Amino acid sequence: MSPDSCPPTKLGHYPSDCEILEGYRTMARNQPASPARSAAWQAALAKAKPVKILLMDVDGVLTDGSLIYSHEGQESKAFSTQDGFGLRLLQEAGLELGVITARSSEAVARRCANLKMRYIYQGAGNKLEAYKEILRQSSCKPFEIAYMGDDWLDLVLLTRAGFSAAPANGVREAQNAAHYTTEHSGGHGAVREICNLILEAKGRYQELLQSYMSR
Repeated sequence: MSPDSCPPTKLGHYPSDCEILEGYRTMARNQPASPARSAAWQAALAKAKPVKILLMDVDGVLTDGSLIYSHEGQESKAFSTQDGFGLRLLQEAGLELGVITARSSEAVARRCANLKMRYIYQGAGNKLEAYKEILRQSSCKPFEIAYMGDDWLDLVLLTRAGFSAAPANGVREAQNAAHYTTEHSGGHGAVREICNLILEAKGRYQELLQSYMSR
């Protein structure tokens, strides 16, 4: 597909899926074939390799933690398109996705539906119970689960998941409990960073990158 095959977006409208996808293909073509990786990244690869499911908190992970209310009291959140594309790449690689969050939001429900997540637990006051339910449903072992969280409510899962990660904006206790702390903050590429790490651990990163360069 060439950029010319995407119909132009009308003024004032959001970019089409076609235009967004073409933008990511262009980004992929411009990326170096073998990006430099930190020692922390290299150390995390072994933990990330067996992962079959990526579970995440929402506020502070998929978002920057900000809560925006309208005059009518409606809550809105901002999500990163790069995070979303990274999650779709994980799905292309055969992984499943889910969120476990203590809050409930229609915006989160819509985002999860858009990303075709299988496991959606909102209003989860007890995150451990949700985690155990996912283990039962999926028949996965803890070492096949990755979890990403940023605060104290996430510690119970950060210390149990086979591979755990905290964003750069996470509290110190969450970062200390996690196997890996991202260079990016929540809502600003932290989830994409973890997606890339998991893909590289599974030997799928370069394969998927090349596939988008040739489409």
